[in-house]
Amino acid sequence: MPCAAAQARFSWSTAPGKTAEAVATDIRYGIPLGRKVEIADGDYDDLEGAEVLLITSGLNEKTGGATSRNDPQGRLRLLEKNAQIYRDIIPRIVNAAPRAVRLVVTDPPDPLADVAREAAAGAIVLSAGTYLDSQRFRVHLGKYFGVDPAHVEAHVIGDHGTAQVFLWSSARVGGVPIAALLKSRGEKLADLREKVEKEVRYANITIIEAHNASQYGIGIVSARIAEMVCNDERAVIQIGSFQTKFGVTLSLPHVVGRGGVLDVLEPDMSDEERVGLQRSAGFLKTAMDGIRGT
Repeated sequence: MPCAAAQARFSWSTAPGKTAEAVATDIRYGIPLGRKVEIADGDYDDLEGAEVLLITSGLNEKTGGATSRNDPQGRLRLLEKNAQIYRDIIPRIVNAAPRAVRLVVTDPPDPLADVAREAAAGAIVLSAGTYLDSQRFRVHLGKYFGVDPAHVEAHVIGDHGTAQVFLWSSARVGGVPIAALLKSRGEKLADLREKVEKEVRYANITIIEAHNASQYGIGIVSARIAEMVCNDERAVIQIGSFQTKFGVTLSLPHVVGRGGVLDVLEPDMSDEERVGLQRSAGFLKTAMDGIRGT
């Protein structure tokens, strides 16, 4: 089965009642306006032959009560309940499509990737990680400097949550360091940093407050990751995989292609950023220790 077709036939098998059928039907009505794909609802057996699976099952932030900017747990508040869901569905998914690359999209994606990995030894499991956060970082910097975000190089690593790490030391616009741009304008990095980090770290909550769910950005990002795998693009993005050095799944720049992660690149970091990455890993490890055995 072609990779694109397998991706399009992803099953909403855990949706209650007629929800899966309704979602598939709704999407199907727009198919004539785009390239030919097959949209179907189904069950686990329908995943046979798929090369990429995007796993989105679980409670979302609003339903799970993870929408407070003052809560240091953030998305981790969803972990215990969503871990129970993953322990139920992951073995079934692996049984249906044992060779597929599994991309965890459900919040919080990093520890849930570890839950999935433990529930199905040997399975290829990735986390959507901080790829979306990195795009948000680029968008907010582009807006501030009045440039196309596509020409901003800025990365977020670590966890997709409150302990994420912004790599200001390597952030650039058209190859020019952010610090140099600010100096030429007589502005301070500390002021911009506080503003942008707050906007990016709580972007999901801002969207949820006005629209009930943050879904379009992560949908675009997830589809793009699937394309990278299907097309063996060997693109370098901030995605999560299990890092032996840290003992948890977290995001670093990864080379992504057919088969999932082909290589992991550890970027140059300032001392502060390196400490932040260790803190992020520790935060995730504590969360995982808290749900093991539950």
